[in-house]
Amino acid sequence: MTTTGNEITFGEGEFIVSKTDLKGKITYGNELFIQISGYTELELLGAPHSILRHPDMPKCAFKLVWETIQQGEEIFALVKNLAKNGNHYWVKAHVTPSFDTTGQIIGYHSVRRKPSQNIIKTIEPLYKILLQEEQKGGMNAGYNKLLEILSKEGVTYEQFIFAL
Repeated sequence: MTTTGNEITFGEGEFIVSKTDLKGKITYGNELFIQISGYTELELLGAPHSILRHPDMPKCAFKLVWETIQQGEEIFALVKNLAKNGNHYWVKAHVTPSFDTTGQIIGYHSVRRKPSQNIIKTIEPLYKILLQEEQKGGMNAGYNKLLEILSKEGVTYEQFIFAL
């Protein structure tokens, strides 16, 4: 899909909510999720959440998210999403596993808020570095670069995000 370079924004007090199954297929999206994505509810339900993946996002960021939530842990992440019309929107996502009554993971739940422009300006250069690494050596090269950067800073990804 062609990107437009146009950013969509939403209110600071608004939340984008979605749920997926274990494979990342969308099972629920609130009204704001549907509206901002530009897709209809029917187009979204059953579609992979990656339908919203913007080409500016390094794949290694999603690898980190998946590894974390599949272990039953929550994670906060900054994500640039792609709407159906090619516009984009930034979110600060809180992604958590959903559990059944026996403690088994049955899906994932994400609540997303609008990040500040300062946070976006800080994360964009990092994501560009990670994308460059991925273009040279694949997703694992980007992932290793991310771990290297975090190690130099002496923080986890979440600590890095919270410090922004």
